Amino acid sequence: MKFPKPFYSWRPHPWHGLEVGKEPPILVNAYIEITPFDLVKYEVDKSTGYLRVDRPQRTSSQPPSLYGFIPRTFCGKRLAALSPMAEKGDGDPLDICVISERPITKSEIILYARVVGGFQMVDHGEADDKIIAVLENDNIWGNAKSIKELPEALIHRLHHYFLTYKLLHGEESLTSIEDIYDKDHAAKVVEASIKDYNELYGD
Repeated sequence: MKFPKPFYSWRPHPWHGLEVGKEPPILVNAYIEITPFDLVKYEVDKSTGYLRVDRPQRTSSQPPSLYGFIPRTFCGKRLAALSPMAEKGDGDPLDICVISERPITKSEIILYARVVGGFQMVDHGEADDKIIAVLENDNIWGNAKSIKELPEALIHRLHHYFLTYKLLHGEESLTSIEDIYDKDHAAKVVEASIKDYNELYGD
């Protein structure tokens, strides 16, 4: 039997084994770890590539969109250089939130996403940007080219979620969102994270 190409004898690692996307830095792959229906924060285990339970959501706030990362990206020195308040990158793949009109309830999926903007987030002094994107062929949002084309209420929900999802009662927050940026700066962030990845892990 002749197998189609590419054919993987083993499941590819979602961070290292998948492609960045069709036309990066705007059309990218997104690997989804969390859906808006999850009350537990899941995160890819960097060694095995399987989803690990990170922690239950600490507040009543739930992610208002699909949430995951762009394969073969790394938040390192180039990304940190784009974030004036950050001392360094957080050492993780670049996070991405994907807006979809139809509810998508499954995680551990890959989808094509169109980058429209992002949040310049700093967490404990580390650059932890959140790219905002839309599902590429979505019937409602698929043609959006700018974060300004998304509902303001949705951006506020995302903003609130990321400022509170790690917050514990009685503790001071060490997370901030320094800027909300549009597609052009988001493209620079994605490009920087791809270069950071290639320097660390090879082309």
